[in-house]
Amino acid sequence: MGSSGPRTPAFGQTEINWDKLDKTKFYVVGAGLFTGITVALYPVSVVKTRLQVASKDITEKSAFSVAKGILKADGVPGLYRGFGTVITGAVPARIIFLTALETTKVAAFRMVEPLKLSEPSQAAIANGIAGMVGSLSAQAVFVPVDVVSQKLMVQGYSGYATYNGGLDVVRKVVKSDGVRGLYRGFGLSVMTYAPSSAVWWASYGSSQRLFWSLLGDGTEQQEVPSLGKIVSIQAAGGVVAGATASCITTPLDTIKTRLQVMGLDKRQNAVQVVKKLIADDGWKGLYRGLGPRFFSMSAWGTSMILAYEYLKRLCAKED
Repeated sequence: MGSSGPRTPAFGQTEINWDKLDKTKFYVVGAGLFTGITVALYPVSVVKTRLQVASKDITEKSAFSVAKGILKADGVPGLYRGFGTVITGAVPARIIFLTALETTKVAAFRMVEPLKLSEPSQAAIANGIAGMVGSLSAQAVFVPVDVVSQKLMVQGYSGYATYNGGLDVVRKVVKSDGVRGLYRGFGLSVMTYAPSSAVWWASYGSSQRLFWSLLGDGTEQQEVPSLGKIVSIQAAGGVVAGATASCITTPLDTIKTRLQVMGLDKRQNAVQVVKKLIADDGWKGLYRGLGPRFFSMSAWGTSMILAYEYLKRLCAKED
């Protein structure tokens, strides 16, 4: 990660720089790992998306009742609607994201070094910038995937159209709206994911350093911390980051999801969506799906970061 000013010895030894990684192994193993995590956590996204688009007259207000309803109607496959599309797009998007993230992080640390800030602040700024740049780069692939998969997740639900799989969605969207239709909600998506990613990585980078300093690892001699300790601190950092990011970005995510799944006959802009949500549910309407989103961001974030740090340890070149 490039040098990052005065740092705790323990933390320095838990960090693996981009230039120390075997890139081919990193991409191949990484694609497999992230596919596995997506399989495990995908149903949570389906439930969150349905909660966010449910119309006022639908009684399923809790995540559990939505999940029960899906299982009753479609069995387990119902929880994996749109999964093929997500996997096809998620792997390239993830690779773009990680490359942009790691390379930007190195440059950002160099940039903030002269400011002589405390280490958690340096980490927050550099990680935040890297998270934002990574997210912006990945959106080009991710938004069309999001649009298609969300339409599949809510098909036949609460009056939404039905489709014959991902390609059928692409065909219909392009036919009615042109390629622009696949980028529906792109601005909002960038506004949701870029800050969310910036907040996530900033919280993760700084909370991890705070945990290390609280544990007093700055005072020890160059002793390498145990793997268990490293993993626990990385997991704790993931939970803190997920909590912070989900609270800040859920309203934008709800608006974006509603815009993306809207039928062609129900065109609305972001302001109208907000007005309708507030009219239906008051301000808490903007926080629809906060529970699943909080769980999804914490669980996804923690699994992702542990897999990612494990991946970096696995792919580190021997000195």
